[in-house]
Amino acid sequence: MELFSKMHPGVVAAGAAALVFAALLFLPAVLNGEDIYWHIAAGRWTLENYAVLRIDPFSYTYAGHLWATQDWLAEVLMALAYIGDGWSGLLLLFAAAAALAAGIVAWHVSRRLGGLWLPVVLILSFACAAFGLAAQPGLLALPLFTVWTSGLIAASEEGRAPSFKLLPVMVLWANLEPGFLVGLIVLAVLGLEAGLHARGVRRWSVFAGLAVIAALLTPYGVEGLFHAARLVAAPLYWNLTNLGLVSTLAFAATAALLVLGIKRQPVAPLRIILLLWLLFMALLQMRNQMLIAVAMPIVLAAPLAAALRATAEETRRRSRAVLFPLAAIAILAAVRLMLPFERGDGEATPASAFAQVPEELSRSPVFNERAFGGYLIFNNVRPFIDSRTGLYGRTFQDRYARMVSPDKALLETTLSRNHVRWTILAANDPAVGSMDTMANWHRLYADRWAVVHVRNDVR
Repeated sequence: MELFSKMHPGVVAAGAAALVFAALLFLPAVLNGEDIYWHIAAGRWTLENYAVLRIDPFSYTYAGHLWATQDWLAEVLMALAYIGDGWSGLLLLFAAAAALAAGIVAWHVSRRLGGLWLPVVLILSFACAAFGLAAQPGLLALPLFTVWTSGLIAASEEGRAPSFKLLPVMVLWANLEPGFLVGLIVLAVLGLEAGLHARGVRRWSVFAGLAVIAALLTPYGVEGLFHAARLVAAPLYWNLTNLGLVSTLAFAATAALLVLGIKRQPVAPLRIILLLWLLFMALLQMRNQMLIAVAMPIVLAAPLAAALRATAEETRRRSRAVLFPLAAIAILAAVRLMLPFERGDGEATPASAFAQVPEELSRSPVFNERAFGGYLIFNNVRPFIDSRTGLYGRTFQDRYARMVSPDKALLETTLSRNHVRWTILAANDPAVGSMDTMANWHRLYADRWAVVHVRNDVR
């Protein structure tokens, strides 16, 4: 279709951004997950103390242990959004980040690929990215990943070194979340590709060195880089819930490479290896799902355009049509801010159950469901455990798993040793049955999400 070949890239980018913005702005499910609560609490702590976290101030079991949250800037943004307009403010923040990333991808792809293939590629990319959408620091960093990757790909395709204007992107990214190391790996792969083809090797090397220095410009310095490396090299655990994304992308990548092979439009082997690595990482960790979804169209846009003879036509004049999707974004944002939004009970939000716990009791030691830990932190309650797996040691986590399996004897010993006065567990947790049979405990409250037990001597 000629329409998509002649459409100005700015119009395509603004239209894509508006569609993604509208989709996320009224999608409360994006806020699901236990991590969001302690991320907001960490950002709130940073704002109140004018410092970044270096030890755990939240739990009572690991209080004072080393714990540096490299997502500090993202957490500050999340806390400010929540302070500004509650959950609606958070939806606005994350919808804006996703829309910006979508717009950048659409801009890059529409400058190379035209015809009906343009919307097909963009729709597939955004649909796959939806598998990993969650209100996490990684989503706030997604626009930086798209700017960084598209800038490096453009430099490689044009036979030049990357622009130094990309370096501030790395500084900001390194302070938002540890996924910036993926950006350095993308740089290494494309720099190696330039070296193999003897294209500006020296300039790529200089840029790479400056990019590493830029990644160190965080409150954590070299330790931040090591922390990011530990996350990438963490033990591999297959996440079967990611198979939908991976199978979809694997099919799309196979089809794309097949078309390129038939049309004799080869893709550099290193780029294929890069995409396969991102695909592999997406199967292991949810935060990487969005990266492969937006990286694939950026990497394959130019060779697909040449193979399909669907190259976008050059557009010299700016189109005023870009104002319409931008106006829609502004109107939608205003509507979201005017409509109140309150979260109800959920798998990580035992709001009704927690409301039944007397305030004085809530300040005493608790034994809790791991998924409820973030909610407790958010409400200024020190949990026994929460979803910060990087803080709690493997031995501690294994012991907790045994207690809720349930190992009644171990659970009773732990409750006594930690002077626990109340518990809050998921309604379907096997340990609930153990609590029901303990002589010194009784149920205070129960619903479909959570069960609260208190000691008999609690008044």
